[in-house]
Amino acid sequence: MPPPAPSSPPWPPSSSATKDLEITDVQVEILMGILSIYSIIGTLAAGRTSDWIGRRFTAIFAAFFFFAGALLMGFASGYTMLMLGRFVAGIGVGYAIVIAPVYTAEIAPASARGFLVSFTEVFINIGILLGYISNYAFARLPLHLGWRFMLGIGAVPSVLLAVLVSGMPESPRWLVMKGRLADARVVLEKITDTPEEAEERLADIKTAAGIPDDLDGDVVVVPRKRGGEEKQVWRELILSPTPSMRRILVAALGVFLFQQLTGSDSVVLYSPRVFESAGLTGDHQLLAATCAMGVVKTLVILVAMFLLDRVGRRPLLLCSTGGIIVSLVGLATGLTVVDQNPDARIPWAVVLCVASVLVYVSFFSIGLGPVLGVYTTEILPLRVRALGFAVGEAGNRLVSGAMSMTFLSLSSAITLGGTFFLYAGIAVLAWVFFFTCLPETRGRTLEEMGSLFGVTDTGAEAEDAAPATQDASCWARLLGASPGPRVD
Repeated sequence: MPPPAPSSPPWPPSSSATKDLEITDVQVEILMGILSIYSIIGTLAAGRTSDWIGRRFTAIFAAFFFFAGALLMGFASGYTMLMLGRFVAGIGVGYAIVIAPVYTAEIAPASARGFLVSFTEVFINIGILLGYISNYAFARLPLHLGWRFMLGIGAVPSVLLAVLVSGMPESPRWLVMKGRLADARVVLEKITDTPEEAEERLADIKTAAGIPDDLDGDVVVVPRKRGGEEKQVWRELILSPTPSMRRILVAALGVFLFQQLTGSDSVVLYSPRVFESAGLTGDHQLLAATCAMGVVKTLVILVAMFLLDRVGRRPLLLCSTGGIIVSLVGLATGLTVVDQNPDARIPWAVVLCVASVLVYVSFFSIGLGPVLGVYTTEILPLRVRALGFAVGEAGNRLVSGAMSMTFLSLSSAITLGGTFFLYAGIAVLAWVFFFTCLPETRGRTLEEMGSLFGVTDTGAEAEDAAPATQDASCWARLLGASPGPRVD
C-alpha cells in the first residue's frame, strides 16, 4: 500500500510568514481555505486519470504536484507566488486524497481493509504532526528564513512518495476493468492466501466489471455499454441513477460532507488562534500546545486502525460523532467564558478549552477521520468507484474551503464560542444521519457491498428485496425509493 502524498504543512506555519510578507487576516483566511478549493481540480481529475493510466501512476503523478508546490511556496517572493504554490500543491492534494484510499481499498483483503485503508488517515496525521514539529523547530530561524523552510521542506516526502509507489503493484480491479486478466491474477495471487482464493476473487471482480464468466484469457476485450464508458459512468452515478445507486451516493456524500461540517479543518488549522483566544500567549507556547494536539491526533488514529475491522465502521462513527458533540460544546463554553471576562484569567476555562480541543481531535481520529476513506470506497461499486469517490471528495474539499475561509469572519460575527456551538449543532444532525442511514460493512468483500443497498453483483436492482427495515425505511423516507435488504 502506498503512503498517501504528504499534506502541506499547517498554515500559517507561524506568525513569521504573516509578519515577513505583511499578510492581513483576510489574506490568511484565503490562504487557509484556498488549498481545499484548488484541490477540487485534482479531485475531479483524479477519477478519470486513475481510470485511464491506473491507480499507481496517478499516485506518482500527484507526488510531482506536491514537489513543485512545496518549492514554489518555499521560494515565494510575495503573496502572489505563495498563492501559486498553494494552487499547484492543492491539485496534488486533490489527486492524493482520492487515489490513496481507492487504491488501498481495491488491493486490500476484506478482513484487513479497514486497517489498511485507515493508513491514509494515519499518514495524513503524521504529516500534520511533522508539520507542527518542523514549524516549532524552524521558528528559531531568522524571520525571512523560518517560514520558507517550514513550507519548502514538504518537497522531501514528495520524492519519497514517488519512489515508494513505483515499486507497488497495480490494483487488480483496475487491471480487470482494462481486460488484463493475467496481470490481475498475478497481483491477486500475491495478496491472497491461496491460488483458489485468488481465482474466486478474480471471478467476483469479473462479474462486477461486467465480464462474462466464459470470457477468459490473458487479455480480453471488456464489453462496453452504449454511449461510451465515461458517459455511462456519469449517467449511472449522477444523471440517471437507480434507486439503489442513489442510496449509495447519498450515504457516501453524507459522510464526506458531515466530516467537514463538524469543523475538523477549523479546529486543526486555527488551533493556534483558538489557544491564543483561550489565554495561552507566546509563539513557542502556542506551537507547543499545537504540537501536543498533533501528537494526540496521531496516537489515537493508530488505535482506530486496529478497531475498524474488530468493532466495525458504524459503531466507531457513532461514538466518534458523539464525542465530537461533547467536545465542541465544552470548547464553545470555555471560549464563551473567556470572552465574557476579558480582564480576568480564568484557569478552569483555559484548561477546558485545551482539553476540549484534545478530546475533539481524539474522537475525530477514532472514527470520523479514518472511517470516511474506508466506508465510502467500500460501498461505491467498481465501475463508479473512482468517479464517485472523486465527486464526494470534491464536495468535501469545497465545504472544507468554505469553512476555513469563513472561520475568522464567522467568529468575529458570532464570537468563537458561538461558532463552535454552531458546529456542535451540525454534529448532532450528523449523528442522527449516521445512526439512521448507514449500514455496517465490516467483513464483506467489495463485490458484496451492493446487497446492502439493493444492488446485485452486476449492478442491477435486486429483484427479491427483503421486507423493509429500519435502515431501508430511512432511504425510503429520504429518497422515495424502495428499501433494500436488512443488514444488522
